Amino acid sequence: MKQQTILWFRVDLRLSDNPALKKAIDLNLPVLPIFIYDEEDAQSRSLGAASKWWLHKSLENLSSELELVGSKLLIFRGKAEEVLQKLIHDTKATNVLWNRRYEPWAVKRDRLIKEKLSAQSINVMSFNGSLLFEPWEIKSKIGNPLKVFTPYKRALLNKGIPEPVNSKPSKLLSPTEWPVSQTIDKLKLIENKSWPIKFHNYWEPGSNKAKEKLEIFKSDALHDYNINRDIPSIEGTSKLSPHLRFGEISPKEVLNSINHIEENDGINVYKSEIIWREFSHNLLWYFPNIHNTPIKNEFEKFEWDNNEANLIAWKKGLTGYPIVDAGMRELWATGWMHNRVRMIVASFLTKHLLLPWQLGEEWFWDTLLDADPASNTSGWQWVSGCGADAAPYFRIFNPIIQGEKFDPDGNYIKKFIPELNKLPKKFIHEPWKADSAILKNSDIKLGDTYPNPIVDHKFARERALNKYAELRK
Repeated sequence: MKQQTILWFRVDLRLSDNPALKKAIDLNLPVLPIFIYDEEDAQSRSLGAASKWWLHKSLENLSSELELVGSKLLIFRGKAEEVLQKLIHDTKATNVLWNRRYEPWAVKRDRLIKEKLSAQSINVMSFNGSLLFEPWEIKSKIGNPLKVFTPYKRALLNKGIPEPVNSKPSKLLSPTEWPVSQTIDKLKLIENKSWPIKFHNYWEPGSNKAKEKLEIFKSDALHDYNINRDIPSIEGTSKLSPHLRFGEISPKEVLNSINHIEENDGINVYKSEIIWREFSHNLLWYFPNIHNTPIKNEFEKFEWDNNEANLIAWKKGLTGYPIVDAGMRELWATGWMHNRVRMIVASFLTKHLLLPWQLGEEWFWDTLLDADPASNTSGWQWVSGCGADAAPYFRIFNPIIQGEKFDPDGNYIKKFIPELNKLPKKFIHEPWKADSAILKNSDIKLGDTYPNPIVDHKFARERALNKYAELRK
């Protein structure tokens, strides 16, 4: 049987700017594109329900793209090492290529696979297909890892933005015989059809859709991104986060697409957000347990509350604070939440309710389409005050003021909390201040159709500050 190359897709579900695919083409051998759904590694973290929906749709899209270039996507389920060993045995493949992942369990798994296959004289190569630079490539002038964003950003920009590789083929060499594989449906990624089915109303996964979305963003929102990115009622952000999370578009493609545009505050702030994603991967690399362990060790002693009823109210968007509840309901309805509102709801959970940030991170992991092992965790650690370069713990978002500032007319709130639709703007952020006549005219019964606040803001703020003071003693 002729020599062949196994191309292992992971979180790089695209044909453009794909270094592993580029190498496969350069080898000029038949290519076996594969995806392995590997949840058998005891150390791996299972995908959340929302992410599984996106993965299913993204695999369908990648499969269609491969068919257009005369190839196909082979689907397997099981332990990656065992799947690869069997496939090598069955196909006599001599090369195995992939783009790297950075979760600690994946790093360990990939290293073992590379060692074992190399010992069998298999040519194994891995590439950077997810980041602008590898985490170990951005360091201080004396060679130390950078734990603060501003110097990290400066060091990265000093290197220049790398260009994407030209990897999308018009035709991909195929084997004369295809091995047997599963269908995407057999992976059973979408089991609870009642919840994720609604995501179709908001999202279209796939690399082509990612590029379309980028062009729309550049045309409609990039110029004023620095202003409009904080307003949840308008389309002021790119919404590329799920596409980036699954590698349907790369950060190199995104930044090179806007590099030719004359710089302004909007472009510079958006570049910073992409670089923050890089910084989050930098933290994941140097602090591999950040999804459940605070980077600032003193927070391991923090005495969190364990009020289950408050956690449920937060998850369901029933805290009595409209901006918080709108965010949590947006998440449940769409699989996504506006970034400004993510900060508000995270601060509310950890500082108003004193619930562990890990519980919020777990909920986001399950319900966010863009739940990224680096960005999701670093965001939670940043808000709760226990991460590298985090917001100080005493920075406590006032949900009333945040709502008034970023959703002054209540348009975002009314979109996701229809029971407040008739409430006058004056009370949209504080329904409990409306008198009985106004509430009656608005068809609102506090404590019935919409909850009273589950905690008083002033009390919660003072309690959180006292807790923080105790931690610093």
